[in-house]
Amino acid sequence: MSQTVRGVIARSAKAPVELVDIVIPDPGPGEVVVAIQACGVCHTDLTYREGGINDEFPFLLGHEAAGVVESVGEGVTHVAAGDFVILNWRAVCGECRACKRGRPHLCFDTHNAKQKMTLTDGTELTPALGIGAFADKTLVAEGQCTKVDPAADPAVAGLLGCGVMAGIGAAINTGAVTRNDTVAVIGCGGVGDAAIAGANLVGAKTIIAVDTDNAKLNWARDFGATHTINARELDPVETIQDLTDGFGVDVVIDAVGRPETWKQAFYARDLAGTVVLVGVPTPDMRLDMPMIDFFSHGGSLKSSWYGDCLPERDFPTLISLYLQGRLPLEKFVTERISLDAVEESFAKMHGGQVLRSVVVL
Repeated sequence: MSQTVRGVIARSAKAPVELVDIVIPDPGPGEVVVAIQACGVCHTDLTYREGGINDEFPFLLGHEAAGVVESVGEGVTHVAAGDFVILNWRAVCGECRACKRGRPHLCFDTHNAKQKMTLTDGTELTPALGIGAFADKTLVAEGQCTKVDPAADPAVAGLLGCGVMAGIGAAINTGAVTRNDTVAVIGCGGVGDAAIAGANLVGAKTIIAVDTDNAKLNWARDFGATHTINARELDPVETIQDLTDGFGVDVVIDAVGRPETWKQAFYARDLAGTVVLVGVPTPDMRLDMPMIDFFSHGGSLKSSWYGDCLPERDFPTLISLYLQGRLPLEKFVTERISLDAVEESFAKMHGGQVLRSVVVL
């Protein structure tokens, strides 16, 4: 039978979110009901609320989540009731051209649960990133659940579901940062600090953090930045070059996603260096640069979707490193809040007061 639980929805663009009753159907074939234990408040959820993703309101918000599998539908073999899982929004298909070429992290046909969660009046909900985890329980596709060590704190583990994985993966998977590399990260919010943590984990010798907020630069030091640059006070490109004997760094990660920061990233790298764009631009943004600069610099220009992660490969490994004390994921959790405090947490996030507020159920 279906069940009624609490959930946080965005009913219309820019309106405050609401905590309401929602209806979760029994899992169908290939589907799983997960009892949510914790869910991070990500900027993407705010973008949904603002109408910046699409207009398929009402949205059931929340996607950086961990919890316990409550029940599974027909044919589910990947997880079982009682498993502790992290939810992800890239349930790969295994059949598209990317998957068949051995690149499932680039899957072109990721999927979600087929059934719809609803309001009590039957209105269908659109779950954020196909998850919808600001709720006591949610319905997802089997492939959206990744089993990990249950010793992990759910408030910490769930953050791998989006922003933290995006940053770590941008450094390790997309940027291929390795020992003795020099790295710069532009933008030191949650994603940028995760990139710094990832670069530190694999042994980068120099990690330069760039931001306009000294509080965020202090956070960056906690995650392993060896140098910091306040871009309001110093020219980032010139300063990065000064810190690297005039050459620039091996890898620059743009965690902001604006034309001006991408240009800084481009010119702050070494001649054969790599630029990784993991910050998300808006559709109206444009670049105007001399083509000769692209030709003369060489190297690689990459975009990173979800840190080019493969959840079943990356989540268990990163949780293991966290439990060993080698990856300080717990430092991303600024505060733990209740389900009725999401709207307030959006204001704190927008004001740069938190790395992550995490709803704990």
